[in-house]
Amino acid sequence: MSRANFKYIAVEGVIGAGKTSLARKLSEWFGAFLICEEFEKNPFLADFYKDQRYYAFQTQIFFLLSRFRQQEQLRQYDLFHTKIISDYMFQKDRIFATMNLDEAEMKLYDGIARIMEQQIAIPDFIIYLKTSTSRLMSNIRKRNRDIEKDMKEEYIDSLNNMYNSFFAHFEHIPTIIINMDDMDFISSEKDFKKIIKLVSEKSSGN
Repeated sequence: MSRANFKYIAVEGVIGAGKTSLARKLSEWFGAFLICEEFEKNPFLADFYKDQRYYAFQTQIFFLLSRFRQQEQLRQYDLFHTKIISDYMFQKDRIFATMNLDEAEMKLYDGIARIMEQQIAIPDFIIYLKTSTSRLMSNIRKRNRDIEKDMKEEYIDSLNNMYNSFFAHFEHIPTIIINMDDMDFISSEKDFKKIIKLVSEKSSGN
């Protein structure tokens, strides 16, 4: 366990970037409470990867409600835990919605999401794992999840471009951007310690 002056960190990145792995390692290092996205509970997700247009709205609304419920619980955890690390930020939902929903669906989604966004906790800062599409696809194939077997590279590439564009202009919350093509925090203790150093410096205001 190590000391650092933060209360809530969110780790972000495209599917396959290593968000959950890093969030778990950081939570163990800093003795923080870990909150993970419950993607496996979405009953529409496997069908969405087969037919994105037909299942987009159902998939998106389920994720929005699930993430909001977790954010409500986060306030309760805050009473008992000094540090919290999550493997997603609530704002990510809007990235997917913008990409996957048509105009009418987005209008309905936006009305619901804006109400929820006023009630969520804001991270002290975000760690964005910037990753090339080729490495994302390699990671997705290696972990070989049934739910991701129909995932197409074109979808991941489009999503990756959306994420990069989002974080290139995102100024609402301080963000650490880490290039994962030059980093292997799982196999390399040296690389993991580099991330620890970045987190410690960010949390101390440096």
